[in-house]
Amino acid sequence: MKGCGFTAHYFTDNRSLEENRKVHAFRFSGHLLEFTTDNGVFSKTGVDYGTQVILRAAAEEDLKGRVLDLGCGYGVIGICVKKLFPSCEVVCADINPRAAELAEINCRLNQTECSVVVSDGFSGIEGSFDTVITNPPIRTGKKVIYGMFEDAFGRLNPGGLFLAVVRKQQGAESAKRKLEDIFGNCTVVRRDKGYWILRSSKLTD
Repeated sequence: MKGCGFTAHYFTDNRSLEENRKVHAFRFSGHLLEFTTDNGVFSKTGVDYGTQVILRAAAEEDLKGRVLDLGCGYGVIGICVKKLFPSCEVVCADINPRAAELAEINCRLNQTECSVVVSDGFSGIEGSFDTVITNPPIRTGKKVIYGMFEDAFGRLNPGGLFLAVVRKQQGAESAKRKLEDIFGNCTVVRRDKGYWILRSSKLTD
């Protein structure tokens, strides 16, 4: 987003930007998917590497129940999770209405049933979850990101799983410490080209 003002960032309402929709193919775990992207959304030229890494980690879990793709962008994580774990109820949420609209388009494009909501953090999201997965908008700063971590803990069911991807150079170590403070545990389950997959679970009483 170089050269754009703050209002054009992907983590804001930037529907005033000119549209330039394109469709990109993405193959994951035996599924050939297509994703429509546009100006003003994260990784508009195709699925970013951090998302690919966290998807590989998610694929190794036994996901059940309600799953939230927090900060879903154009819906890659939520749609892939639904393809891998069709019995899950998947909710995709993003603060950016343009991203949420694309996520709905991509659900239809890939014949995947997910709920999509526009939400600033958890403000527009209802209910609790068994898993929350996020590729967080690092540029918003630690206050926002750590607030997302804390809110995710509050919305997870007992025994629930939290997965996040953070690059080492963008604060993965401090994010791990914060998750340890919130959840009482955090494991780095993958390291790949500087991307760390942080895994925490909400312990039962």
